Amino acid sequence: MGYSTVHSLDEFMEGLKRRNPGETEYHQAVYEVAQSIIPYIKDKPEYRNSQILERLTEPDRIISFRVCWQDDENQIRVNRGYRVQHNNAIGPYKGGIRFHHNVTQSILKFLAFEQTFKNSLTSLPMGGGKGGSDFNPKGKSDSEVMRFCQSFMTELSRHIGPHTDVPAGDIGVGAREISYMFGQYLRIKNEFTGVLTGKGLAFGGSLIRTEATGYGCVYFMQDMLSHADKSMDGMRCLVSGSGNVAQYTIEKIIHLGGIPLTASDSSGFIYDKEGINEEKLAFIMDLKNNRRGRISEYADKYGAEFHAGKGPWAIPCDLAFPCATQNEIDGDQGAMLVKNGCIGVAEGANMPSTQDAIDHYLEAKIMYGPSKAANAGGVAVSGLEMTQNSMRLSWSRTELDERLRQIMMNIHGQCVEYGQQDGWVNYLAGANIAGFRKVADAMIAYGVV
Repeated sequence: MGYSTVHSLDEFMEGLKRRNPGETEYHQAVYEVAQSIIPYIKDKPEYRNSQILERLTEPDRIISFRVCWQDDENQIRVNRGYRVQHNNAIGPYKGGIRFHHNVTQSILKFLAFEQTFKNSLTSLPMGGGKGGSDFNPKGKSDSEVMRFCQSFMTELSRHIGPHTDVPAGDIGVGAREISYMFGQYLRIKNEFTGVLTGKGLAFGGSLIRTEATGYGCVYFMQDMLSHADKSMDGMRCLVSGSGNVAQYTIEKIIHLGGIPLTASDSSGFIYDKEGINEEKLAFIMDLKNNRRGRISEYADKYGAEFHAGKGPWAIPCDLAFPCATQNEIDGDQGAMLVKNGCIGVAEGANMPSTQDAIDHYLEAKIMYGPSKAANAGGVAVSGLEMTQNSMRLSWSRTELDERLRQIMMNIHGQCVEYGQQDGWVNYLAGANIAGFRKVADAMIAYGVV
């Protein structure tokens, strides 16, 4: 069905679901964008006649491959690997690699789709992609992880390159995994190029890459507050997760005068009524980064409340920073946030709010920074790592932080420009439209490709 004849969001989604059966995460991600874009292109025949939205919801290619490796007991193990190269209209494919037992094609398609718009918002020349495997590194020895990463990269190396596709880390893929994969790429190709980001500082990595997603998320909230003539000072903040994104979200909240109250992991969350300070944050970092402990240990040490098996979203707050995983805030929890006085949500994770939760945010007209805008700091610094690799230089921590701050300000400005609606800013619509325009205009310029 051509887009010159599409009259409703429901018609569009019916066709998408028919072409992509059972991929619920992908359906959700596309719906979130399409609800803004379809009204926007209604009076813009250049986008409709070129069927840009239809083309944007069909990935350029999806690569699926077998990954065989040998465990420490000399048993042969088999996993499935993927790379979704979604769109390269404005630059080489760019997006993380995720190792987790729940990785599916649907999840990677939603992440690659989101990545296309996120990368566009940074104004850096990067297209959108995502990859991964249903391999779970938890509980595996370093040797097992190395053998898996080498086998994974042996196949992936056929499809990536510094001018083609530049993967990064994601859930389950940290410095260890990136190092093993980069070493295998170097061995296969015999060339030292910036084909992966998130590398160690000794071999082309960038300062503040670890901090960037969390810092950028808080910077975006700071800009939303400033636009509304408010500040972070004294704001009660809920944060979910306890990995890198959550840790550096908490750190930047503290730096800007906010009061982080919570952190979580898969076992539950802690609620510290006195607030998490720098000393307590250092404990969380050691707990999670070095000892791989459970967040409940924080409650034992500092006398905080521990709540098993659920997120922190019923705690009264001013601001919320979901930094754990997709769909962690459902409709009831979104309604509870609004009811309890939350005035702003900035998403550090990818698509952490369900559509029902988003509907509550928009109905209440609170400040809502969607993930494609609020968590773009990570890929922004990955893009800066690509630049440093190409130029064979390294920028200082201060210079990189300044560049990150400016990129997040620019993203906020784009969201405000395209999200103005009757005296308030719909940041979701603003992010979707701004991200769409740049990619769509490039696709039109290329003709039918």
